[in-house]
Order: sequence, then structure tokens, then C-alpha cells
Amino acid sequence: MLKNFLTVGGWTMLSRILGLVRDQLLAAFMGAGALQDAYQVAFRLPNMFRRLFGEGAFNAAFVPLFSSVLTQEGEEQARTFARRALGVMLAWLIFLCVAGELFMPQVLRLIAPGFLQTGDRYALGVSLSRITFPYLVLICAAALVAGVLNGLHKFSMAAAAYLAFNVVGIAAILFVSPFMPNVAYAAAWGVTASGVVQLGLLLWSCHRAGFGLMPLWPQLTPRIRLLVRRMLPGLVGSGVGQINLTIDTIIATLLPAGSVSLMYFADRINQLPLGVLGAAAGTTLLPVLTRHLAAGEHEAARAAQNRSIEYVLLLTLPAVAGLLVLAGPIMIVLFGHGSFTEHDALLSAQALRAYAIGLPAFVMVKVLSPAFFARGDTRTPVYVGISILVFNFILNLLFMKPLLHVGPPLASSVAAFLNVAFLTILLRRRQALELEPSTGRNMALTIGASGLMAAGLLCVEAVIGFPAGLFLRMIWLGIMIVLGAVFYGILLHTFGIIDAASVLARLRRRFGKRSV
Repeated sequence: MLKNFLTVGGWTMLSRILGLVRDQLLAAFMGAGALQDAYQVAFRLPNMFRRLFGEGAFNAAFVPLFSSVLTQEGEEQARTFARRALGVMLAWLIFLCVAGELFMPQVLRLIAPGFLQTGDRYALGVSLSRITFPYLVLICAAALVAGVLNGLHKFSMAAAAYLAFNVVGIAAILFVSPFMPNVAYAAAWGVTASGVVQLGLLLWSCHRAGFGLMPLWPQLTPRIRLLVRRMLPGLVGSGVGQINLTIDTIIATLLPAGSVSLMYFADRINQLPLGVLGAAAGTTLLPVLTRHLAAGEHEAARAAQNRSIEYVLLLTLPAVAGLLVLAGPIMIVLFGHGSFTEHDALLSAQALRAYAIGLPAFVMVKVLSPAFFARGDTRTPVYVGISILVFNFILNLLFMKPLLHVGPPLASSVAAFLNVAFLTILLRRRQALELEPSTGRNMALTIGASGLMAAGLLCVEAVIGFPAGLFLRMIWLGIMIVLGAVFYGILLHTFGIIDAASVLARLRRRFGKRSV
């Protein structure tokens, strides 16, 4: 499980790095204003479907069913099930896409009511949304194919294909912009084009794995009905974080122009650890839990859950500490160029700190949700999710005026912690989650190590102030990150969470074998 976790996490990290380059280009060319706001809203809707289906409800419902059919009935029956599911999904998504294209003005009034105050942002948002909306058909179909690859335990191929989104997006911004009215149009066309490339790569990977998929005519067989019943509730249960972000966007359109952009770039930095750790943990934990539970190995399932919690917190908590201390320098170095001013970067850093507070909770939702999905229960997270959505909306209304662009991120963070609390209580009542003494001890020590690391960075920052000039700032930020990582590693070794000698020996053996 750890090997697959690191495989998916590694590919996701590479994808996030390329995504950072793409976002830097968007910031430099469009800044934080009406043009950027219109593009971000146009991208928000299909991207929400991508995260819901690619990392949430569909994966949670499809992978256990597919794995069970593959194990119990063989490859041919599993392939037929996947092809049938692909046919039903495409029929529904194409219908949804056509309806969205026809009624996009009404959709924009719903998800971006603030745009109606300025006709330019609204008209541009409608045009860009019509360009990006077909992406939801392509990426949801790609999610199904990726689910098949994950069910076959070919995690690297499924994770690597998502690099195409950022590669195509970067190419569109750099090379297509001269032929478009503005950069936003080029970026929008890049979104849809990337969906074509991703789906093509995943289908090719399935073919290479000897599991070619051609959609069958849509038919609601009993097994497809079961898939739909499990998937629909999970759209809210596992995707509550994404729905909360959409609520944040709706509220942000009612704030001063540029608020959507400030929140977007802050969320992109927050999504780096969240996407790498949360998606990797959820993707690799679900098949493991499903396999243990199907075999009646309940103790092994609980142990796997504990290890996942330890792994993600070990890496998430220092990320939180680093983001809280270095949010300003990070946003200035990465985005404070071109049309995105240093003042914009500092405002965005405020939103980043608010998102970072909730980062452990966002990741833990990804780790706890599979415990329900692996047991075929997608209803319980729905009930929790509805409560969280209502709570998040109320907090948004309370925070939006006094806190402006910081309000929606802070509301989402508070709501995420409440989500984790509910899921934990329910799992413990069902005896599906039982923290081992060693897990609780390691969690406490990890929190302590992260806090000490943050204090150390603050001391160093007080002695060595943030310099002027991009090159010196990049060096300064790199030194601070390395110092934080080294200090954190020393603390983990001192507290007995890791054994530095064994880690170094393992790395030497691994790289020694590769060199041979």
C-alpha cells in the first residue's frame, strides 16, 4: 500500500508542479481582475466535476464493484461491466453537456451572481464556460478508465495521464494566445483539449494492459443500477470539500472584483499537499480496505486505516506549519510578477493561511471516507455532507463582509474539521475505526514537531529578513524550506517517530540497486 501511495503521490506531485507553472502564466498574463475572475468561474464548473468523479464519488463506487467482479467472476465479466458503465456515463454526460451549453447564461447566474453587476464579466464568463464545459464529458469518462486501471493495480498509468492537463494548458497559454481575443480564451480551449488527450492516453494504457474498453449501448442492468445507487449519494459525501469550494466561489463573485482570483491562487498552493497526499491516500487505501473486508480481515483493515492516518499527518502537518509561516514569501515568489502585483500576492497569502488551517481536515476526509465506501455505505457521508454544506454556507454569510476574500476559505476550513469530527464519531461507533496507542502517540509527537519547526522558521525569519529582488527571494525561500525540512526530520528522529539511520540505509539500497 505504501509503495502504491508513493507512486500515485509522486505522479500527482509532478502534475501539481506543472500546474504551478500553468498558474504562474495565468497570473502573469491576466493578473487579479475581471478577466481572471471570468476564466476561473468558467473553469470551476467542469473542474468540480473532475474532482467529484475523478477523486470522489465515482471512484468510491466503481472501484469496489469492479474489483469484486474481477476477483469473483473474472476479467471478461469485469470488462463487460466497465464497458456498460462507460456507455451509461457517456449518454448521461453528453445530455448534461448539451443542456449546459444551451442554458449556460442561466447557469452563470446561479454560480456567479456577482457577475451580473458588471456586464463584461458576465458575457465573458458565459463565452468561456461554453468552451470549457465539454471537458466534464471527457474527464468523467477518463475517471472511469482510470478506475479500471486502479482496479487492476496499475496506479502509475492512471496517475501519469493527468499530467496532460497541465502540459496542454501551458502550451495553449504560450502558443495559442496570439490567435485568440485574449489569454483567457486560449486557456479555456486548452482545458477542453487536455480532456481529449487525457482520455486518449488512458484508453491507450488500458489497451496496452490487455483490457481494451469500447462503450456498450447504455442499459440499466442490475449491476449498473447498484453502481448508480452507490454513486449518487457519494457525490455529496465524498465531494463535500469541492462543493464547499464552489460555494466559496459563489460568495466571492459578490465581493470586490479580483476576489475570485485571489482565492483561486491561494487554493492552488493549498491543493499541492492536499492533492498529492489526499488523492494518493484515498486512491490507494480504498482497494486495500475492500480486499481486506472481502476476506473478513477486519483487523488488517483497521491497521491499514491507522497507517494511512499516520502517513498523511506526518507529511501534512509540517506543510501546514510551513504555509502559515511562509505564505507571504511563497505567494510573492511564485505569483508576484507581471500583472499580478506584490500587493495582490500578499492579499492572496491571507486567503492561503485560512485554507492552510483546514488542510489536515481536508486530507483526513480523504482518508476516512474510504472506510465507508469499502463497506458499501455511501449514504452516511451524504447525511454528514449535507449538514456540512449548510454549516459552511452560514459561515460564509457571516464571514464574507468583515473578512472579504479571507472569509470563504476560513469557512471551508472550519467546516472541514466538523466533517472529520462527524466521520470519526460514526466510524468509532461502528467499530470501523480504532486508533492504536502508537498511532495516537505518533500523532501527538508529529503535532509537536510541526509546531517546533514553525517556531524555528519564525526565529530564522526574524534574523534574516525577506530580501529584495526575485533571485535573492527565491534563494531565501529555498533555504527556509530546506531548513524547515531538515529541522523537522531531526525532530522526528529525536522523538522516535522515524529512525534516520534505517531510512538512509534503505535509500542507499534503493539507489544502489538502480545504479547497478
